[in-house]
Amino acid sequence: MPRKTTVRELHLKTSGILSEVIDGETFIVEKRGLPVAEIRPLSRKGSTTRMPDREKFLRKLPLVRTDSGRILEEDRT
Repeated sequence: MPRKTTVRELHLKTSGILSEVIDGETFIVEKRGLPVAEIRPLSRKGSTTRMPDREKFLRKLPLVRTDSGRILEEDRT
């Protein structure tokens, strides 16, 4: 059964609550007595998803030797 916490308590005790989530605990966050969010551990299956390699993507872009200030200036006129 999920535990309940308030937005204020989450703000004040974020690190402690996240430590409990890492240990498998689930929390329902309430604001003014109404549930607004659920904080739960990620499934192990989903946690292996990696972000795309940003540097590899940037290397694929064409090199532009134009002054960015000039581009902005032309765009504004």
